[in-house]
Amino acid sequence: MAIAVDIVTEYDGAPLRDDHLRLIEEVLQAAAEAEDVSHAEVCVTLTDDERIRELNRTWRGIDRPTDVLSFPMREPGEGETAVSEVPEGPEPLGDIVISVPRAAEQAAQYGHSFERELAFLAVHGFLHLLGYDHQTPEEEREMFARQEAILQRFGLRR
Repeated sequence: MAIAVDIVTEYDGAPLRDDHLRLIEEVLQAAAEAEDVSHAEVCVTLTDDERIRELNRTWRGIDRPTDVLSFPMREPGEGETAVSEVPEGPEPLGDIVISVPRAAEQAAQYGHSFERELAFLAVHGFLHLLGYDHQTPEEEREMFARQEAILQRFGLRR
């Protein structure tokens, strides 16, 4: 296993199932492999719109729900050592929080599966933990190309 993935479910409703939790772990492992990350850990929390709205308001000053939030443990550019070279134990990369109802809504809106949207949000959040962003068109192209390459390995196309 390339990384340790801890998944916390604060949401019990449909359409979330156990196979979705396995999918999240598998796509995050694939993302870690694609980004040459090992000896690291990440926590994923699956929650509802109310909780993610609260987090979005508290940490970003935006008072509305969103689909995914990432909370990296390191500031961008912090540290000289690659994650794969940390010897003491897995390096905590940070937390990813996903709104399950928002993922279901967006899957319907975009016309693809809930599985594809959930995996997309997990990989998107993971790449943010690694310092990727999409503030400029160039950054967006790079980040989204990396996401799509990982998702295609699982047959999760738009």
